[in-house]
Amino acid sequence: MWFLTCFRRGLVMFAVRVSVLCYLLCMSSGSVEEENPEFWRSSAQNTLRSALSRKLNSNVAKNIVLFLGDGMGVTTITAARILKGQLQNRSGEETVMNMDTFPFVGLAKVYTVDFQIPDSAATATAYLCGVKTNLNTVGVSAAARNGVCRSQKGNEVTSILKWAKDAGKSVGIVTTTRVQHATPAASYAHSASRTWYSDADLPTSAVTGGCMDIASQLLRNTDIDVIIGGGRKYMTPKGFPDPEYPTDLKAQGQRKDNRNLINEWLSMKEGKVARYVWNKTDFDAVDPEKTDYLMALFEPGDLRFDVERDPSMDPSISETTEKAIRILKKNPKGFFLLVEGGRIDQGHHDSRASMALHEAVALDDAVARGLELTNEEETLTIVTADHSHAFTFNGYPFRGNSILGKSPIFAMDLLPYTTLMYGNGPGHKITNNKRPDIRNVDTTDKDYVQQAAVPLDSETHGGEDVALFARGPMAHLFQGVYEQNYIAHAMAFAACVGTNQEHCAATAEPDKTPFTSIDPGSSAPNTPFGAMTTVMLSITMSVLLH
Repeated sequence: MWFLTCFRRGLVMFAVRVSVLCYLLCMSSGSVEEENPEFWRSSAQNTLRSALSRKLNSNVAKNIVLFLGDGMGVTTITAARILKGQLQNRSGEETVMNMDTFPFVGLAKVYTVDFQIPDSAATATAYLCGVKTNLNTVGVSAAARNGVCRSQKGNEVTSILKWAKDAGKSVGIVTTTRVQHATPAASYAHSASRTWYSDADLPTSAVTGGCMDIASQLLRNTDIDVIIGGGRKYMTPKGFPDPEYPTDLKAQGQRKDNRNLINEWLSMKEGKVARYVWNKTDFDAVDPEKTDYLMALFEPGDLRFDVERDPSMDPSISETTEKAIRILKKNPKGFFLLVEGGRIDQGHHDSRASMALHEAVALDDAVARGLELTNEEETLTIVTADHSHAFTFNGYPFRGNSILGKSPIFAMDLLPYTTLMYGNGPGHKITNNKRPDIRNVDTTDKDYVQQAAVPLDSETHGGEDVALFARGPMAHLFQGVYEQNYIAHAMAFAACVGTNQEHCAATAEPDKTPFTSIDPGSSAPNTPFGAMTTVMLSITMSVLLH
């Protein structure tokens, strides 16, 4: 037995060494010019000159466009960058994403008041409302308790979307999820549970306690000019047939109160040009110059993944971003727009890296569209994430190796592995004490599920800091490492909305008067900040966070 064990170990080590040798012998450089040291010196000098010539833009931000990649951690950004280049028939590593061109970069700490690793509800409350809170809660301080209706009363916090609206600006939300989902919900709703999408989702205690579902709050709390995403079934009465899927029972309306919130929304806009659309044909027919309000809901729930999207029925996130900006920019006082690439997160939860990365590439394309339609001198543009995922980029792949491919060096079990993997998730499959053999598996397929170390039905979020990219007025405020709730305060300061408006008297002469600093610990609304909640059951977490 001892002899066989030693023999097997020796065989494994021999195989690994052979793989390494083949790797070194077969390895080729990215290009001939990269072998010349002057290539790298010249590139670095160009970057240095760009940095030295950079001037601070201290104008007041007339407009703010916040691009939020849900679950778009640094590993996702790197992998998406490579994928974007490879989709253009390049090696990929040297690709420059649109967000990469932003001159100011910072890191945001994403923990919540009660958990080391956050969810999208608590993080959205932080970067939109300027207050850190508890897991699973939306638009309330940490004095509110998860799922406890009575605890949210008096603990509501408002968002920069509302501050911008109160300042006379137009406001909008664009998402690839349902418009009642955690990220967009934090811009307008206050809820002790992110899952109270419609009144059908309210527990009895919430109904008797007078808590309102998130879809109802979409109409009631803030007059939002542009609402684009999914979520039709939370807006219509129970059993109401969906216009796109009339025979699908799961797509039917869910509301128990028999209200049709879409019709109510239209009636609330009497005297204005308000349009509701649910398909691309009608969406394309909307004239931004003649439209005051737009609600576009393209699916009963979340939108389809971009690689599965029917272009004849659903517009891309670039197209929805463009429509929103063209409508909002008519306001001479400016606008605030939240654009969420929400299905990056859902691709990761499924451990389908291809889906997640294509969603990130689509969001980066939307960033380019946003930059084309706005003026950097007056528009603050930010790209960031709410949290990351248990997502790794590993092994020693060759330069130009498919980002969705396999490492050329096999593991100790003499089986290949992909360069993208997950720390946990549905990809954990062990049979007879062995990993699956993926030598004949197309790991670039959109439905391929990456292997994972720990078995879970749904892969979890990650807790490391997330990157923030900024350009435009006061973009330099976003350098460094800071708490995630600082983002809302810095955006508000840049746009002269909310609190911290002492500097705004000098706006008639931008670039003449230096701006004062702000206190990252302050909050735009005066709200209480309570104690931490008790730890929830892990099984409840896995359900709520998916």
